[in-house]
Amino acid sequence: MNSSYADQVKSLAGVIFDLDGTLVDSQLDFTALRQSLDCPAELGVLEFIDTLPDRERAGAHEAVLAFEQQGADRATLMPGARACLETLRHWQLPVAILTRNAGTVARHTLQRLGFAVDLLLAREDCAPKPAPDGLLQIAGHWNVPAQNCVYVGDYLFDLQAARNAGMLSCYYDPHASAEFSALADWHIRHLAQLHT
Repeated sequence: MNSSYADQVKSLAGVIFDLDGTLVDSQLDFTALRQSLDCPAELGVLEFIDTLPDRERAGAHEAVLAFEQQGADRATLMPGARACLETLRHWQLPVAILTRNAGTVARHTLQRLGFAVDLLLAREDCAPKPAPDGLLQIAGHWNVPAQNCVYVGDYLFDLQAARNAGMLSCYYDPHASAEFSALADWHIRHLAQLHT
């Protein structure tokens, strides 16, 4: 990729990131989690839990929270994440995080790794991705049109949420799988590509 992406980022009104798999590596085995919950492949974990009987739902939520907390305790920053965030701040661009994680877990992750963003929305704050609600809420908080922001994420739900919000999508693909590249406006392999 050439510097044109960095030029485009500079012209935006804000940058929003996913958390796990994008800014941080939580070393979480989502396949194992899905298997432990008997979650079918065609459903997201949170969406599956919503279909469970009341007597099973609380236990499933507790299992997911414990799973996320384990990830937060061992999370490391993705390569280039800190430099990327520092550059965006230098450019005076607001930065937010939208995650399907619990807010307590996401805040613990940020505190452990020693970085901050202007706004963090978690699953308690809005309908989970791929719903556009969180992205639209962030754009509204910044008082900017959604189409003047970009959402950076590593998974299908991230790209779908951006499209549903009318926002630019950036597919972060460090392993060069290209699995979801057809759904993205931008496709990067390293976070440095957003600012160099």
